[in-house]
Amino acid sequence: AVLSRAGSLIAMTRDPGARERGKFVVLGGGSFGCAMALLLARKGHRVDLLVRKPQVCDQINEQRRNPLHLSEFEFPALVRATTDPAEAFADAQYMCHAVPVQFSRAALTEVKPHIAPDMPILSLSKGIEQGSLSLMCDLLGNIVGDEHPMAFLSGPAFAREIAAELATAVVIASHTPGLAAEFGAILSSDVFRCYYTPDVIGVEVGGAVKNVIAIAAGMCEGLGLGTNAMAALVTRGCSETRRLALALGASAVTIGGLSGVGDTFGTCFGPLSRNRQVGVRLGQGESLREILASSNEVAEGVATSLSVVELIKQNDRSYRLDLKFPILFGVAEILQGKRTPREGLLALMTMPLRIED
Repeated sequence: AVLSRAGSLIAMTRDPGARERGKFVVLGGGSFGCAMALLLARKGHRVDLLVRKPQVCDQINEQRRNPLHLSEFEFPALVRATTDPAEAFADAQYMCHAVPVQFSRAALTEVKPHIAPDMPILSLSKGIEQGSLSLMCDLLGNIVGDEHPMAFLSGPAFAREIAAELATAVVIASHTPGLAAEFGAILSSDVFRCYYTPDVIGVEVGGAVKNVIAIAAGMCEGLGLGTNAMAALVTRGCSETRRLALALGASAVTIGGLSGVGDTFGTCFGPLSRNRQVGVRLGQGESLREILASSNEVAEGVATSLSVVELIKQNDRSYRLDLKFPILFGVAEILQGKRTPREGLLALMTMPLRIED
């Protein structure tokens, strides 16, 4: 299914301004869902933020803040929280999906009866579903149909920086003619810039795999291995992302852009990165169980790590994949407890010598 939708050219058949100032449903009240609600409301759009917990819903509506995520930012009056899908989707024109990938299938299945056949969906989630090994484009298509108008946003975009209105650039991918440009026109401002591409697979792979590379980068930091090691690890990690993306039919240009190298750099070096922080704490000797139990934020790279190894095995029949994708395979082994972070990173330095590719 992944290979079947590698893309066509974006045609400007949808009017980017046709539904300006429309109502959005944002599915998911985590950090990125809240940041997107803030971004949309500041541009004059009504937003219904569909959340799970009644107490969070009440606090957003009464105190204008989410007590669990980005609590320092006040929601404009155009944002309303609700736990009722029927209420959220009433007279809505667009939907943004901001639920972590591992919980997306259940969330989308619940709201599917309320999604109109022509309602454009913008996915903000990055990762690979465990078990099915589905990227969000496959998962979303499986639930609402492959022909449903949908687009996928990715790039170096931390939720807190978006909420703080710091300059951010992203890329939006879609196979629906003109839809990427339509969403781009809606979201873009003097602090939020959108680029477009038809390469959905490239955008999805870059956004998913960078979280795994960030865990490795964090371990490098936690172990105190220095700048040289960090730079080498991130660069070679980008090479592994490119190999996988090309095997799935993506474009190398996409992996060299915002959703690939750009997002990888931001996640590996940015202090706000949850995945990087998981790696730092692993490198400092904490157990994965302790780290995950101490946070209410989801680090997608942990679940994605094991899935990406299985995805590689399915789509690349080369001999010794552990040598072709040593960082991705190495992180999976560390998260499974088969190696310590120090053993895993030492193994990278003692691999057979080879030509750089």
